[in-house]
Amino acid sequence: MRADAAKNRYRILEAAEDVFATEGVSAPIDAVAERAGVGVGTLYRHFPTKEALIIAIILTRLDDLLAEVSSQAGAEDAGGALFSFLETFAHVAMRKHDLFDALGTAGIDVTAQCGDRIGSLKAGITVLLERAAAENAVRDDVSAEEVIGLVVGVCMTGSEAEAITGVSPERMLGVVFDGLRPPATAVAPATAAATAGKKAKKR
Repeated sequence: MRADAAKNRYRILEAAEDVFATEGVSAPIDAVAERAGVGVGTLYRHFPTKEALIIAIILTRLDDLLAEVSSQAGAEDAGGALFSFLETFAHVAMRKHDLFDALGTAGIDVTAQCGDRIGSLKAGITVLLERAAAENAVRDDVSAEEVIGLVVGVCMTGSEAEAITGVSPERMLGVVFDGLRPPATAVAPATAAATAGKKAKKR
């Protein structure tokens, strides 16, 4: 792709995200082209349908997440790296809520379109989980699929739940993250035995 064409494509994707975030995915393509500063014909040369544009946005953000999860894989603080990535992941999932809904309404299978990247993302999260579990910063009985399901579940329903309960999605995510950590009240066997012995002597 020529440099000017690549630049136009990037501007269209950025503009589309802004337009869809503020006006919803029902916003006309003309509004995206105007925000990007390109002609409608230029937009359609890059993205022949609105669905193709939405998929391109999601693929771009998945690539960003893959770069982030890769960069966190060697972090010294494994637990901090995991939760830092999950916060980034949650932010992206919240912003893409309407886009995923639009694809579903159009009958487009996101997994089929983005399967390779989703598989790579799961593998990357698995690495972060295993490293964090080795440091006892996270439970060792959860999988990448479960973590993704928990985070996406909160992000996809958080705004609706907030309207009913008054609890923000960020607060709900905090509860989820706390649930991923080992119980703070757990007592090592040796410590528990020593405590029991002291109580017996007092009696």
